[in-house]
Amino acid sequence: MPFTPPVASPSATDRSPFLLAARGEPGPHTPVWFMRQAGRSLPEYRAVREGTTMLESCRRPELVVEITLQPVRRYGVDAAIFYSDIVLPLKAVGFDIEIKPGVGPVVAAPVRDAAGLAAVRPVTPADVPYTSDSVRQLVTELDGTPLIGFAGAPFTVASYLVEGGPSKDHAKTKALMHSDPALWHALADRLADVAIAYLAVQVEAGASAIQLFDSWAGGLSPRDYERFVLPHSAKVFEALAPYGVPRVHFGVNTGELLGHMSEAGADVVGVDWRVPLDEAVRRITAAGGRPKPVQGNLDPALLFAGWDALEPEIDRILEEGKAAPGHIFNLGHGVPPDADPEVLHRIVRHVQRKSARVPA
Repeated sequence: MPFTPPVASPSATDRSPFLLAARGEPGPHTPVWFMRQAGRSLPEYRAVREGTTMLESCRRPELVVEITLQPVRRYGVDAAIFYSDIVLPLKAVGFDIEIKPGVGPVVAAPVRDAAGLAAVRPVTPADVPYTSDSVRQLVTELDGTPLIGFAGAPFTVASYLVEGGPSKDHAKTKALMHSDPALWHALADRLADVAIAYLAVQVEAGASAIQLFDSWAGGLSPRDYERFVLPHSAKVFEALAPYGVPRVHFGVNTGELLGHMSEAGADVVGVDWRVPLDEAVRRITAAGGRPKPVQGNLDPALLFAGWDALEPEIDRILEEGKAAPGHIFNLGHGVPPDADPEVLHRIVRHVQRKSARVPA
């Protein structure tokens, strides 16, 4: 049965700077948050995670809540990102996948034939009760700060399953796409269903927005993206549309794909550091779409450049972001593990003050 969102009265969360920008509405300032803001750069994160594996920490609500809240407390960001991992739903349904420190997701039996495909089964709320519990607790604790739910996009998750782990060129994945399109589309379709189910759990528990991470889609040509990836990402965004929450789409090195990624149905398009935001808006619009809010896009490497070099880059991005109907300030990828938390805190303060708008 299709989900029917409840009719709710406006709340502080609804009028938060993040949700206003994601809807293309004016707000008090440009909102800011950071991908991987809850992570290895925070000493409090390392302390609370000590002795616990990544996937185990994602299944313990007390840890999920604490880790998600840590950067909100420390930085004063305008949104929290749910602490989880893109392979968690697969692990939850019994798929043999682990996250090895210093490596990433490693698959015991890569999916390269029909037998491997059979191991990828649908996710139900009963498979991830800890996710629902964590989100509900967080919505209460955040007290008006929006919580962003997330999932891995079909291509990026499939690339781990097919390659057996992280890959620089995704050669096996691309070979499968072209040599056995039927198997590829069956796998991507199942992974779209996994993403839909996991995102639905988060939204129904109270998440205010969702982000679909297609981190490795930038390794594809526009033609291959359109043929092999776009239909499956579009399925995810279409299924989430009835919830009425903003939907963000992000990938790395996707400058040539921005139009297609927008076409997939996102409300907000994430942009990495390689393309200026005003140019990203032009590409999104030129591809036959409409101007959309954008998210990004400070180069994470600049976190180590010193404030004199960093400040003008932040100001440039804020200016370029004005080309969009809404701008959410972020990095062009995740926070590096050796970043200085105080630099991130200073960025948040600067963005919020620099972009502050005088009420009409």
